[in-house]
Amino acid sequence: MASRNPQEHVDAARRRLLGASVAALAWLGAGAPARAQAGPGPVLIDAPSNLGLRPLRPGHVPGAWRAPQALRARGLQARLGAEDGGAVPAPAYAPAPDPATGYRNGANLAAYTPRLAARIGAVLDRRRFPLVLGGDCSVLLGGALALRRRGRYGLLFIDGHSDFYFPRDARPLTAAGMDLALATGHGPDTLVAIDGRKPYFEERDVVVFGYRDYGTPDVVQTERFERAAFTRRPLEAVRAQGAAAAMRAALPVLERAELQGFWIHLDVDVLDPQTMPAVDSPDPGGMTLAELEDALAAALASPRATGMELTIFDPDLDADGALAERLAGLLQRAFARAGRIAAKTSATA
Repeated sequence: MASRNPQEHVDAARRRLLGASVAALAWLGAGAPARAQAGPGPVLIDAPSNLGLRPLRPGHVPGAWRAPQALRARGLQARLGAEDGGAVPAPAYAPAPDPATGYRNGANLAAYTPRLAARIGAVLDRRRFPLVLGGDCSVLLGGALALRRRGRYGLLFIDGHSDFYFPRDARPLTAAGMDLALATGHGPDTLVAIDGRKPYFEERDVVVFGYRDYGTPDVVQTERFERAAFTRRPLEAVRAQGAAAAMRAALPVLERAELQGFWIHLDVDVLDPQTMPAVDSPDPGGMTLAELEDALAAALASPRATGMELTIFDPDLDADGALAERLAGLLQRAFARAGRIAAKTSATA
């Protein structure tokens, strides 16, 4: 074949470059995720626990334990293209304070955490992405222990509250209001030093994101939260920067070389109660659904995101299932945008 002259080589190279650019724009315009290789797809693990919650009235049993069933009933597994990791049933709810730990259900929680950690760990060992469907916020300890058994990890704590509420009096403690404290080593060793691994997360490896409440000084020791070595992104700062931008700005803390990855804790009370009233503490204010989707999609798009839990949704407050559908749709869209589920699954589910 006769060789082209130099100008023909230049023209051919320009055509190839133009064709590649047009193809790339078409791919993006079709809705392809910005980071299509973010990480492995999810494995659903049910953690139907309400051990960390206080009863709202005498004889009340908090309904958060029913959340995994409610979310699965909305087709969440198929919508995420997820593998079924089964359930880890929790002990029966017994809200009387445990004298050894000072926590409601303290002994039960100490027994449940290693069992949940083992199930999460089995998924991690297969290099898959565990998505734990809680339950209340105390299920964080299961993921925390599973990760600590494997090395040093960070924690992205997306929550409407700090969950670092050390009371100024001797009232009974609830793990759902102290899960961040427990996960960072503050509490009885039966809860915070299982296997002698304390803390599960170092404070400097934690980003607290989207919170709008960390207590009042006359009731809780707010100074302890203020002194902790967390990276703090309160809701007003997140909103001023934009949810996605704020998350991207926070991720370098969790993507540092000395960390092997990070865990995502999502308490749905980070949402405004007008959007998500089915929680135990529906405080005024909170993120919009769009803001949370933007933030979560940005976090999930990180290849260092290792696993996640969703907590505190109470189906007892969702008579027609509309709020469960809202959460299932949120997860589907955020995982799809992050490139963690196949485009075909996200489009057709």
